[in-house]
Amino acid sequence: MPTVERAPHKDGDIFVDYENKVFEDVKANPGEKALVTFHTVAFEGSIGFVNLLQATRLIRKGFETSVLLYGPGVTLGIQRGFPRLGDEAFPGHMNCNKQIAKIIEEGGKVYACRFALQALYGHGEPSLIPGITPINPQDVLDLVLLHRRDNAFILDTWTL
Repeated sequence: MPTVERAPHKDGDIFVDYENKVFEDVKANPGEKALVTFHTVAFEGSIGFVNLLQATRLIRKGFETSVLLYGPGVTLGIQRGFPRLGDEAFPGHMNCNKQIAKIIEEGGKVYACRFALQALYGHGEPSLIPGITPINPQDVLDLVLLHRRDNAFILDTWTL
């Protein structure tokens, strides 16, 4: 049998060069905008949470940042908790909620489609995380077009 002649990994070990940044740290020019759209179900993969983190980074880079929750994406913006709203049932359970609250706190705007909220997922506006603005389903496309017209950076988040 072959033998392993290396010591096991331990806490604090480094596997990659995490300090070597290859590209410049891009910052927004005055007035630049960004839109991050979400057509993804909460907790069905990491993309919802990862791109909420990206939206937060865009704010911190100086972009006037908006988040659009539509279709199943509205599930990211619903208040949750167990056994009571706001209670974290397990570590990470409230990650999306906390990140949306942080986006709003740091000046980002978050919008949720009223059609998806009610017709698809059976929720009303009081179910939304405080600070999310509910919008008419016809506003979904117009919000994207307004950002396109303003030459904004648009990051579309989809899962199937």
